[in-house]
Amino acid sequence: MGAVESKPRLIITAGDPAGIGLEVILKAFADRAWAQTWLSQAQVSLISSRTLLQQTLTQLDLGELDPTIELIDRFTVDAPIRVGLGDAASGAVSFDYLNTAIDLAMAGKFDGIVTAPIAKSAWQAAGHIYPGQTELLAEKSGADRFGMMFLGRSPQTGWVLRALLATVHIPLRAVPEQLTQQVMTRKLELLLDCLQQDFGLQTPHIAIAGLNPHSGELGQLGCEEVDWLQPWLEDARARYPQVRLEGLIPPDTMWVKPGRAWFYDQTITTADAYLALYHDQGLIPVKLMAFDRAVNTSIGLPFVRTSPDHGTAFDIAGQGIASPQSMQSAIEWAIYLCQQRCKTTKC
Repeated sequence: MGAVESKPRLIITAGDPAGIGLEVILKAFADRAWAQTWLSQAQVSLISSRTLLQQTLTQLDLGELDPTIELIDRFTVDAPIRVGLGDAASGAVSFDYLNTAIDLAMAGKFDGIVTAPIAKSAWQAAGHIYPGQTELLAEKSGADRFGMMFLGRSPQTGWVLRALLATVHIPLRAVPEQLTQQVMTRKLELLLDCLQQDFGLQTPHIAIAGLNPHSGELGQLGCEEVDWLQPWLEDARARYPQVRLEGLIPPDTMWVKPGRAWFYDQTITTADAYLALYHDQGLIPVKLMAFDRAVNTSIGLPFVRTSPDHGTAFDIAGQGIASPQSMQSAIEWAIYLCQQRCKTTKC
């Protein structure tokens, strides 16, 4: 952010036009009490087709787009967009939205990107072979060290959940092969940098899960912990004496304290962040606790990126019943993270 422009500059992508992306974005903007609090703190632009935008506004009976929000009008393909069915046409549109947003952010025009959900299968049908939005963001921004973190603030207690995944969109059987000491070191370093830069935590407490049930139970239920995970952890403790690294915690018990802290216990002692070793080990508990409030943020990028922690919801697209709560959380966190980075860099 420049010295004159004190507000974060956010660009929001509409996601797959066959899904609920535009619906949740426009519902978020239409919540006047929320908009007065949050949109006043940022300069907001939206990437969408003007035609699709107007169709969604009419369907939801929301009037016009908030005049303070800049619309960046992008093309709609010749093939019709079929609501509720992601295909090559919708994949081409959502890919263009994100591609454009990244180019603008890399040109210095925006401090953060908020992405509505896309369908990976629709991207692939359109010829764009990426595991997800995170990988395209990293490739185009030149980030060789990046990760997928999930954030959420409990409405019951105010406790903040931070969970990073060591491996992401790979088959379960590939996890033991791709999970190495080098991967763990990169993810831990990335997490430490994020906690310092984005949250001001200089001496954090990080909880690290084991891989196998009961963290292997001394090799009886898997050998990865004994063979290399525990030695790696001891080495990391020696390298980062100012950081409390707790682990390797059995995966089925690591989330007990966070669950209590999220739902009812404001006094329980928890870690500042949780490092899960594979997708479902982290995301099943995160979504159980915070499905409507959790936010996906890509850390390690030169700009802030957040996204709702839900998908395109093709099954309810076009019905007007999607909740904007997670999109609102994504925008709130993007504003917060941009503000924190500005403080860190003294912009």
